[in-house]
Amino acid sequence: MKKTFIAASAAVLLAVGSGAYYLVAHSNNAAPMATYVLLDGSQKSTADFKGRVTLVNFWATSCTTCVAEMPKIIATYDKYHAQGFDTLAVAMAYDPPSYVVNYAQTRKLPFQVAIDNTGAAATAWGPVQLTPTTFLVNKRGEIVKRFIGEPDFAELHRMIEKLLAEA
Repeated sequence: MKKTFIAASAAVLLAVGSGAYYLVAHSNNAAPMATYVLLDGSQKSTADFKGRVTLVNFWATSCTTCVAEMPKIIATYDKYHAQGFDTLAVAMAYDPPSYVVNYAQTRKLPFQVAIDNTGAAATAWGPVQLTPTTFLVNKRGEIVKRFIGEPDFAELHRMIEKLLAEA
């Protein structure tokens, strides 16, 4: 009995470990309602995503993986934006706003950047505790995929293309 339990536990740990980079969400998994304060002081809400395939990326300027993946997120945005794809980069509450503004300006981020100064957005989406954590949302406002860590961008592009082709 004990050996079976240990083997089953090991199998679960291996399965969880191998799937730690993303979790598949089901079609009834609506993106949480949240409001985001953008760098220009304007607000955006989750409802604004409807009708567009959207990548919501929780990141921090102090996160080396976040900084390393940002050029790929920019390239993804540039490649698909004209087809109905959008990106929202949400800086974590612990990230100093001046760092986020400086990063967004010096890197010329082409998409909207929000500062989650209260942590409410990160709580609504998870809670999101690790960065980067990225969500792919379909045109109906449903979470299709959650990536923890840098996504496999080839896989992400295939998914975006499929979602953009949907009615």
